[in-house]
Amino acid sequence: MFAKKTIYVLIIYCFVCRLFTRELGINFPLGLVIEALLILSIISASITVPKENWKNLNNSLFYLFLGWFIISVLEVVNPAGANIIGWLNELRSIAEYPLLIVIIGFLIFNSNKDLDDFLYLTIGLSVLGALYGIKQLHFGLSRGDYSFLENGGAATHMLWGRLRVFSFYAEASQFGSSQAHIGLMALILSFRKVKPKIRLLLMICSIIMLYGMLISGTRGALFALVPGAFLALILSKKIKVLILGGALAIMFLGVLKFTTIANGNYQVYRLRSALNPDDPSLNVRFESQRVLKNYMSNIPFGGGLGVTGYNGMIYNPGNFLSKVQPDSFWVKVWIMYGIVGLVIWISMMTYILGRCCGIVWRIKNEDLKIKAIALVSGFSGILICSYGNEIINAMPSSIIVCISLVFLYNIPKLEKELLDREIINT
Repeated sequence: MFAKKTIYVLIIYCFVCRLFTRELGINFPLGLVIEALLILSIISASITVPKENWKNLNNSLFYLFLGWFIISVLEVVNPAGANIIGWLNELRSIAEYPLLIVIIGFLIFNSNKDLDDFLYLTIGLSVLGALYGIKQLHFGLSRGDYSFLENGGAATHMLWGRLRVFSFYAEASQFGSSQAHIGLMALILSFRKVKPKIRLLLMICSIIMLYGMLISGTRGALFALVPGAFLALILSKKIKVLILGGALAIMFLGVLKFTTIANGNYQVYRLRSALNPDDPSLNVRFESQRVLKNYMSNIPFGGGLGVTGYNGMIYNPGNFLSKVQPDSFWVKVWIMYGIVGLVIWISMMTYILGRCCGIVWRIKNEDLKIKAIALVSGFSGILICSYGNEIINAMPSSIIVCISLVFLYNIPKLEKELLDREIINT
């Protein structure tokens, strides 16, 4: 199916597009390609897929994303008066792309083979990202990498003469968090009943990606890994696994928190600082949020889309909020949509996470259950670590999360497909 191939091309593009723009030294609006591929795939699907597939959109995930898109569109009339071009640019990543991805996902992804293809493609691209990052750290940077650092990237990616590895991603935070996300998924998938060589390969992929997380210097990635792992242990419904896994996780966090083991390694030292409440960087963020609290109390609907972050600096330079770096997607939602929008967004995400956990909890097919646990654990990790950085709204995490949610909502149908196949075979 052309629409399905287009989405696979889009996934690949969302991983590697920065590599080509850096190495070729060209600058073009990357988002236009994302929109073009999404619209092209939806048009193709509307022509080729059976009409009954459109009924797949009759679910809470689609309606919630549609509702968020409508709220985001209405922000154009926010009385705070943010620039309309900034609003349009922000609208695309925060609401338009997720909605379009969910729509096309429900139209074209409807089989267990689709789920396997998505998992293999995602893991493969993430491993390539880790290997490229390892190359940056141990074998040197390319011309495009140097250009990225020289044009402002060094401010956040060269700390005390140490490189925060960013691979071919937009920046190190996205790289590290994505590596933790997919690395955890690969580890969980290795517990399926598969051939020993497949299990070994998945474990190796997981180790490579977790090393990629470490060398990124992204402290927030730890909060993609640990909460996701705890959720996976709970959803496994295996008491021994829960106790053993929980004990190992607590020991791991205890070593990071209460010891100085491996502090001579810069990457370990930086990861350890994520658990330090006195970390200067963390306190700067808390201070920014205290300043924002007073200002935001007078604008319950926020300052409008595009008023902060990159779009704020470009299109709303005179606005107070444009001078405050959110350093968090949660805070960014608060700034742009106000406390009203933040409550709506958190409620929406909490409901989706709870609904997905409920779906996974009821799965009886063991192989499908492990795949679903990998998807929902990855989503929960990205959601939580987005409190520290803008992750869930950036590529490739955004498209991976949205497609993961589509598959999670489709799990009951996929399980029925497997059950029907077993009945036919018997």
